[in-house]
Order: sequence, then C-alpha cells, then structure tokens
Amino acid sequence: YEQQTLILLFPKIGILDFCKLSICSALKLTVPSHTIHGIAGQPLHLPVDYNFNATASEIQIIWLFERPQSNPKYLLGSVNQTVVPDLEYQHKFTLIPPNASLMISPLHISDEGNYIVKVNVRGNGTIAASQKIQVAVDVPVTKPIVHTEPSSGVVEYVGNITLKCTVGKGTRVVYQWMKNGKPLHDSPNYTFSSNNATLLIVPVAKEDIGNYSCLVSNPVSAMESEIIAPTIYYGPYGLRVKSDKGLNIGAVFTVDMGEVILFDCSADSNPPNTYSWSQRADNTTHVIKYGPHLEVVSDKVAQKTIDYMCRAFNNVTGKRDETHFTVVVTSVGLEKLAQKGKSLSSLAVITGISLFLILAMAFLFIWKRYQPHKGIPGADYRKAQTFSGNANERNMSISCKKLPSSDTKRKKERKESVFLT
Repeated sequence: YEQQTLILLFPKIGILDFCKLSICSALKLTVPSHTIHGIAGQPLHLPVDYNFNATASEIQIIWLFERPQSNPKYLLGSVNQTVVPDLEYQHKFTLIPPNASLMISPLHISDEGNYIVKVNVRGNGTIAASQKIQVAVDVPVTKPIVHTEPSSGVVEYVGNITLKCTVGKGTRVVYQWMKNGKPLHDSPNYTFSSNNATLLIVPVAKEDIGNYSCLVSNPVSAMESEIIAPTIYYGPYGLRVKSDKGLNIGAVFTVDMGEVILFDCSADSNPPNTYSWSQRADNTTHVIKYGPHLEVVSDKVAQKTIDYMCRAFNNVTGKRDETHFTVVVTSVGLEKLAQKGKSLSSLAVITGISLFLILAMAFLFIWKRYQPHKGIPGADYRKAQTFSGNANERNMSISCKKLPSSDTKRKKERKESVFLT
C-alpha cells in the first residue's frame, strides 16, 4: 500500500529506487536492539542479520559512525569477501563478511554514538537496506559510601538527620535509598535531593530507626553501600511494673505474708533509663531505692497495704515517666499453713488409734491361742441317757446334768437335823 502510494505521488521513480529506500521487501535487514549498552574498556559486538530473495552477484556492507551534531563518518566496508577499512580505525573495528555484524575493541567513552549499517545487494538490479544502532558506553559503578550528619546522634522531634551517598566511579548513576532492605519512598518527613543522592529526615522520630543503605546502579552495574543505622535518642515509652510472684490486677499486687517479691520496672528508651523507687507513707513520699529492681519482704511490712511508685528518666531526651501501684499483703499463706498443720495432726491421731486397735486385737488373739486348757472333774458331771422313739425307729440323746456336790449335801443334812430337833 505504501509502495503504491509513493508511486502515485512520484510516478517518475522506478521500483528499483524504492528498494534503495528499504521499501522493497526482497532485502530484510534486522538488528536485535536499536540501543546497546557497552562497558568502557571491554569489547562490544553489534549483531546484524540480513536476508534477501534474489540472485546476488555482489554484496556490499558499509558501517558509518555518527555523533550528535556531526556528519556520518566512514568506518569500514566490504564487497563480497574483501574488507576495505578506514586506515584510521583499521585496528579498532572488525568485519567478517558476508556476516554484517561489527566488533568494536576496545570500547571507549568517545565511541558512544549512532552506528549505521547499510547492505547493498546487486543481481538483476540493486537493492539496499539500512539500520541504525545507538551505542551507550558506561563505566561500572564502585561501591558507594554513606555519610551521616550529625554522626553523634539526634534527639527525636528535636534534631534532623542528613544521609549523603557518594560513589567513586560510574556513569549515568541512579541512586536508590533502602531501609531494612526495602526501597524508601517519599513521605512527610523524608526529603530527597534532585539526583536522589542525599536523604534528609526532618524531624527524626523513633519510627525512623532502622538499617539504611544506598543502592547505586547504571545500565551495566549495581552496587550497594554498607548498612548504616543512625543514632536516635527517644523515650521513655511504655513504662510498666511486673512481679515474679503474687496476683496482679491492674495497678494492685496481692501477695502472701512471708513471701519475698521481686518487682521489675521497665520502659522503652534510648539510651537506657535511670530508675528510682518511692514509697508513700503518712502522706509523704520518699525514695527507697535506685535501679530497675525492687525487693519487698512482706513479713517485714508493718501495714497491710503499701503504695509504691517507679519513675524512669532519660538523661539525654530529658523526658521522664512514672507509674503508681499498690501492694496488698494478706495472711492467706499462714492460714493455709495452719490448715495444713491441722489436717496433718488429725491424720496422725487417726493413724495412732488405728494402730493401737490393731495391736490390741493381735495380742488378744495370741493370748487366747496359747492359753493352757483346764480339765473338768468327773464327779461334777454325770451322763444321762434318754431314749425316745417307737418300735421302728429309735433316737438317742445324751444329756449331762450337774450333780450336787458333797458340800451341798452336808448343808442340807444340817438343815434337816435342826428342823427335827
């Protein structure tokens, strides 16, 4: 369609001229990319591929170099297998026909620009095609260094932090700030310089604490700086008191009398806080200890309820915080001990009684078993036989009746004699 349109517009131009303008499809010239990045000091290969559907007697390849604001300069060319270089560049550029690719070795910053390749094929006629490749030459970046200002640290909501990223070598350097391994983007307290090489944090806060690094890159390389963690002073935050014993409900700790309780006071702060403990008694408060820990011996406490206070102070930020709590001492522990003693005493009594009864029964059994047997006098007993039954059946029973003793007979005879007289 384009070819027919141009013929209508320019009827005096023949079909061969359109082929010279790369409109003819008989010759196809391709390059993988129209922009190629090379590394200074290294060789660079510019790949080119072409094909055509005609009989060729001659194939001509021409390479030209063009800088901005200048005319194209001839580098080298070939006809069939013969290469004709520009003598000025004969050791820098290499062409191996019929391959149209170009080798540049070594590559310098001055070699940056547009490279034009043209292929002419002569057969029944001459057809031509051309392509342009833009070559960018870069110097690899070196490892960047991050500087912090100020280096001594700042107080949150008071000071500012400036991070500067510098790199020794590299062209077309792109700067990217990282925090904890993730890219850092614009926010209300982050300000970046025009080239992103400087990061300003205004004002600093506790949330800005982290590991910062600077990632620099260009089309041929990338390097990341060492991790740097700015010093930010903050706190105290989240002051709280904990104990190793007792029951804690809100700000009230309930402990048993006789126990030794260790209280711990802590708060998030940089640098670490200084702590002081105060006790309130008789409407007055006095400091009883310094440090994060307080030991209370409940059996030495005169009152059942004691009010305490822990205070945290950051000597860099100048901020402080305090928390109040109450210790209630109960005698639950002693009552439990007494109940336990009573239960143990009752158990001991029951055990003693049971043991006594068992021993007594055992003694009685042994005594009965081994007691000697006494004989019964034959004169005190007599045997009587009683027979009962009928003719067909006889049952015999033997019964023993006690006979009166001789003493009884004498007493009876005496009574009779007296009666007779």
